[in-house]
Amino acid sequence: MPANRIAEHVEANRTRFLDELKNLIAIPSVSTLPEHDADVRRAADFLVGQLREQVGMPRVELIETAGHPLVYAEAMDVPGKPTVLIYGHYDVQPADPFELWRTPPFEPTVDGDDVRGRGAVDDKGPMFATLKALETLMQTEGKLPVNVRVLIEGEEESGGASIAEYVKSHGGALQADCVLVLDTAMIEKNMPTISYGLRGIVYAEIIARGAGHDLHSGVYGGIAPNPLQALAWVLSDLKGRDGRINLPELYKMMQPLTDDERAALARQSELQEAGFLTAGGLKELPGEANYSIAERASARPTFEVHGVCGGFTGEGAKTVIPAEATAKVSLRLVPNQTPDAVFKLLAKRVAELSVPGVTMEVRDLHGGDAVLLSLESSALKAAATALETEFGKSVTYAREGGSIPVVALFDEVLHAPVVMLGFGLPDDNLHAPNEKFYIPNYYAAIRTVANFLTLL
Repeated sequence: MPANRIAEHVEANRTRFLDELKNLIAIPSVSTLPEHDADVRRAADFLVGQLREQVGMPRVELIETAGHPLVYAEAMDVPGKPTVLIYGHYDVQPADPFELWRTPPFEPTVDGDDVRGRGAVDDKGPMFATLKALETLMQTEGKLPVNVRVLIEGEEESGGASIAEYVKSHGGALQADCVLVLDTAMIEKNMPTISYGLRGIVYAEIIARGAGHDLHSGVYGGIAPNPLQALAWVLSDLKGRDGRINLPELYKMMQPLTDDERAALARQSELQEAGFLTAGGLKELPGEANYSIAERASARPTFEVHGVCGGFTGEGAKTVIPAEATAKVSLRLVPNQTPDAVFKLLAKRVAELSVPGVTMEVRDLHGGDAVLLSLESSALKAAATALETEFGKSVTYAREGGSIPVVALFDEVLHAPVVMLGFGLPDDNLHAPNEKFYIPNYYAAIRTVANFLTLL
């Protein structure tokens, strides 16, 4: 039986598979920071080597873009069988604040059943598991059971502009019967989860400017505008203490939930509440009243402030009124809330909230559409069978609060069902210090993907 051979191969190679993943995690492929451009390319080259030498894909190439390179591979040698496009990303978030890491972020460390390091779960571990699944099938069966295309990007954490351009211009060459994505999470440990929805995103920068240079607060205090104070007023006015976003028309754009979906989210909330509290180190889960935790976390729009800078923040005192202050903010979006339309709402509202003497500029840094996928495709049902075989439990279907901008594009351009299998856990610290990946889920992901492709 292929499933038995797959399991035996994974077990026989578990040490090597983990060591190779650690080698990938050790590369600081931070796509948002120019000083890591060479590291991002090094990670891409590492994957090219894996696909050529370990997996044995007959066609592998590094695709140059205006930004970071794409990694592409294909094996199209089983006529009449389905074609699967496998997507993932090899870039990671910045690792700061470094002082909060228990071990250096780019020195992957095994701690019990976890491997810790930036990018371990988002998305190097799950993405690399798909490559090890292909390798396992090649080694145990002599060839892949389906036709496979692999497309891995290096800009998911910085907007994904290059892959968006590539998919739009190469849609015909990327045609597939389904798209497989391993960049989502389980609701809780040992609960197999398929995600059927993702929120979209608008990521923006608000820049407040006052005087032509910093001013002495003793001389100008009380008469000069303070951009940092003005920015604080704007940010506080954009979202109320009740959790509602103060953007006219935003909520009118929403696609309403069905009663069944709202009830399902309420049931998930009972499972997720303790996990959210524990994983986040939280005492409460505040937000909009009359909506369940799961609904607020995945099916409602959000507005968050990610960072504010301006003025003097060093040791000691310096009494200045800053000339400029900046905030980085994002809105997570739900279906029917398009990034362009929501950005225009944000820019218009910021202009309305600006104060005399301070100019406000809103820059659109990147965005992506929300997506809601059908649960009826044969590919998704095969994935559910593979997950249920691996975990011995029925699959839970969930909406994700995060964003993977290219998934909506795959849905729009390729018109192929997208299958999103979750292997991250709620306490994996995505985008935070001490990010980790639960090692048993790494091996489970390899077996599941191999069996899913066999079932197709």
